[in-house]
Amino acid sequence: METSSSAETLATPARRAAHTVRTSGGKIKAIAAITIGNGLEFFEFTAYSFFAIIIGKLYFPADGDSAQLMLVTATFGIGFVARPIGGLLLGSYADRAGRKAAMSLTLTLMAIGSGLIVFAPTYARIGLAAPLLIVLARLFQGFALGGEFGASTSLLMEYADDRSRGFYGGLQVVSQNLSALLGALMGLSLTAVLSTASLESWGWRIPFALGLLMGPLGVYIRRNLHETLATGVAARNSFSHSIRIVFADHRPQIAAGVGLTMGSIAAVYITLYYIPTYVAKVLHMPASAGLTAACMAAAVNALLAPLVGMLSDRVGRKKVFGVSCLLLVFAAYPAFALINQAPTIATLLPVMALLTMLATFTAVPNVVMLPEMFPQAVRATGMSVVYCIGVAIFGGFAPFFATKLIAVSGSNLAPSWYLMACGLGALVALPFIQEKAGQPIE
Repeated sequence: METSSSAETLATPARRAAHTVRTSGGKIKAIAAITIGNGLEFFEFTAYSFFAIIIGKLYFPADGDSAQLMLVTATFGIGFVARPIGGLLLGSYADRAGRKAAMSLTLTLMAIGSGLIVFAPTYARIGLAAPLLIVLARLFQGFALGGEFGASTSLLMEYADDRSRGFYGGLQVVSQNLSALLGALMGLSLTAVLSTASLESWGWRIPFALGLLMGPLGVYIRRNLHETLATGVAARNSFSHSIRIVFADHRPQIAAGVGLTMGSIAAVYITLYYIPTYVAKVLHMPASAGLTAACMAAAVNALLAPLVGMLSDRVGRKKVFGVSCLLLVFAAYPAFALINQAPTIATLLPVMALLTMLATFTAVPNVVMLPEMFPQAVRATGMSVVYCIGVAIFGGFAPFFATKLIAVSGSNLAPSWYLMACGLGALVALPFIQEKAGQPIE
């Protein structure tokens, strides 16, 4: 057990970094460097969902729309299979080499994945090698994003003081949703400007090409960040040390954290990333309607996230999460029933706005509670593992599970069942989370 004086010494780099950011007038620059880089990676990763139908047609030929849709949504989920592995290995690297080094590495790996997608020939040209290239690219991207989230969120939390961690966590959610909004707007613009032939021939590759180019930009933006990991902690952390400590001493936190994450992440991925496919393939509305709904959802999430974070700083994370998650459980079924009864843009947008608001009120406290669960020495590893396992199972495969439930049950309302089940699971886990709003985490 460390003495209070040694703990204070180990915490000094985090306090010094936060102090430097506040006193040098560099707070905005530091926050921007962290969140913009994070947003760039999320843009590259999530752009896939907005072009899933085209990618399915070009790379995953199958008999019938339902079979093709299941293949492409499964491939979307495959990117999440690699996220826990990336979270484990790159999170450990962030706890050993520092947050900055890990974030530079993740940007490079993400750019490699985007490059593979940009240059991958279609199934018509090279046969089975084509979908294999897409799968490989998604694994690269998932691995990178698994490490990015833990390192960047840990750095944000270590820059914040005890009364502002919720607000800082909200900014992390803002960056993710602005990147999703950018991806959806790009999809909407390309769909409007290009012919179907041009879009399927080359237009869909544009977002991934931009992602490839933005990798070096992210590394450049982050070059002057102040490291928060204590030198003494880094020196003790061998490659396996933080991994061993997390699984030996923090198993209850892992279980509770994964349970918590399932509720918020399922809501986000169904309302934001699955909805364009659902609207086009299930409700048979124009593709532009689904992309418009996704744009609106991302904008609502980004606007609300800092406010939700500030609210959680004042009244507590658990209270904000619990109330919103319970409301989401009750709202999911009527919401999907309504848009199926009246599949128009006038119905779709307000219903998705409501679900997105509730999803935001669960997502922001979740993002903040996870790093608060672990000490600094293993924070990036611990929160990466928890978040990435939750996202991999309940987020990445949410479109696949929803599609499969519709196919098995014959009901277009099946995605709401999935949301309700995940929300109930999160509510069961919530009592096992220790409230840390307003308390030090170093």
